[in-house]
Amino acid sequence: MSYLPIADYLPHRPPMLLLDRVVDVTESHVVCEVAIQVDSPFCSGAAVPGWVGVEYMAQTIGVLVGWRARKEQQPVKIGFLVGTRHYRSHVPQFRVGDVLRVTADAEQMGNDGPAMMHCVLHDAVGTLLAEASLLTFQPEDLDSFLKQVSIS
Repeated sequence: MSYLPIADYLPHRPPMLLLDRVVDVTESHVVCEVAIQVDSPFCSGAAVPGWVGVEYMAQTIGVLVGWRARKEQQPVKIGFLVGTRHYRSHVPQFRVGDVLRVTADAEQMGNDGPAMMHCVLHDAVGTLLAEASLLTFQPEDLDSFLKQVSIS
């Protein structure tokens, strides 16, 4: 199947658009790829720190939500990473030249904003590099939500 460019599914723009392409997406499953390059965001020397994997996962979830919105002819909206359970990176860094495959599967996902997603990050040969469950939230009305949570 053919997919639109990543930027069509996410509200992010460079340099914070970290993913390169959509590999697969369904109603509750998404796979994206990112190729680590010397000019990749967060790259220092010849590697990106392993903790950046949590943002690769969050953006992959964003692609799923954006894909679902576009399918319903709705605009792509901003969402938030609320928290993570047990983010575990099995490597300290991702090296320049690595092609990472990020997969997110719904553990709980509705149409009312919050979602719990199980995420894994593999290298090109299938070695597990990182894993976590991420809780995300997409408010129906961003402006109203931000007014409710604003700090005085």
